[in-house]
Amino acid sequence: MFTYDLAIIGAGWAGFNAALKGRDLGFKTCLIDSGPIGGTCLNRGCIPTKSLISCAKVFSLAKKASDFGVRLDNPGMDFSVIQQRKSRIIARLAQGMRGRLSGIDFFNSPATLHAPHEIRIAKDLIKSRFILLATGSRPFSLPGFEFDGKKIISSDDILESAEAPSSLLIIGGGVIGCEFAGLFSALGSKVTLAEKMPLLLPAEDRDISRKIEAVFGKRGIKVITGADLSGIKREEYDKILVCAGRVPNLEGLSLPEAGLKLENGRLSSDENLNVGLEGVYAAGDCVSRIMLAHYAAYQGVRAVENMFSGKAKNTDAPAVPACIFTDPQIGSVGMKEKEALDAGLKIKVYKSDFRANAMSHILDETEGFVKIIARDDGRIIGASIVGPQASELIAVLTAAVSFESTVSKLRSVIFAHPTLSESLHEALGSD
Repeated sequence: MFTYDLAIIGAGWAGFNAALKGRDLGFKTCLIDSGPIGGTCLNRGCIPTKSLISCAKVFSLAKKASDFGVRLDNPGMDFSVIQQRKSRIIARLAQGMRGRLSGIDFFNSPATLHAPHEIRIAKDLIKSRFILLATGSRPFSLPGFEFDGKKIISSDDILESAEAPSSLLIIGGGVIGCEFAGLFSALGSKVTLAEKMPLLLPAEDRDISRKIEAVFGKRGIKVITGADLSGIKREEYDKILVCAGRVPNLEGLSLPEAGLKLENGRLSSDENLNVGLEGVYAAGDCVSRIMLAHYAAYQGVRAVENMFSGKAKNTDAPAVPACIFTDPQIGSVGMKEKEALDAGLKIKVYKSDFRANAMSHILDETEGFVKIIARDDGRIIGASIVGPQASELIAVLTAAVSFESTVSKLRSVIFAHPTLSESLHEALGSD
């Protein structure tokens, strides 16, 4: 039997950062996972997809190199090398994560919640003052399109493909579906993207959704919105990739036996992230409806602070940025225009097009715009960007929303020239 102050089930971004926090606070900590360290983000999500997307971006740039005066004869693409590069990146980052676990015990084993304060791993029992459940999520299997790993595949499956499919149907026009649509279209696949809602990316600002659909159309991606899946002719596609969302990983934890109940397949928690059992907390995709790695890390740290302080700290971050690595990229934070109007707020919308930005022309990436939402008193409450490096630019507006900055304050900031960040200043203009 092992005894700890803090035992964490799940070594993804929530569990990993929680473990570091527990150790740094001086508590004896262990981390448990049946799979490799890093969870979904490192092994089947953020890192591998962005690695592939970066390769596709280089390939796209190579094909238009002559526009920059660079002669490249007939650029080609070797998908096996792309996959090897992805694996090397994952391995390097995993090694770095393992190195940071100094002073934390890592058990590479399945785990069950035996009782409050008790976890069963293999033939051993772990007793812990506090337990954090950070088990992450997995791709949702759509009824009628169950994964077979061959024809009908998940986002996990496609990341291990030996080659880019010649023709690809993607079911689901959310974040994951749109990222894969852009990626494989750039690599030469004939892509069809089917979304049941009237717009792609239904959680984003409507102007963003319309823009990305228009860009996809220019790139040869066939977009079907309001899609009726019953009419799909499966034989027309080499692969069918189902991106219909994700569900929490909670099977096998013996939650009912331990006294934990689920709501709609998900753990529920109080403001401390306690899940209804003494000493048991949760963080990340298994408890949150915001399934983002950076938010999972935030929750993991907050949960540990709440455990040992006994005082709740705000676990609803004031501003959580969301990034979509399509080409062009998308970044958003805070309220969308429709949300603000539906809430009855008096707002002013500020907008600028990247065609007005010098660096966009230098990079030959002029598609997109910046959109900033402010209340009538000038406070910035939200922003959306579609365009070059939107995932980086949104950080400035995340800070603005977090600290309740006003339009006049942000307008007074000097942005370097020529840079993409000037587009934020250009959006605000002058009243």
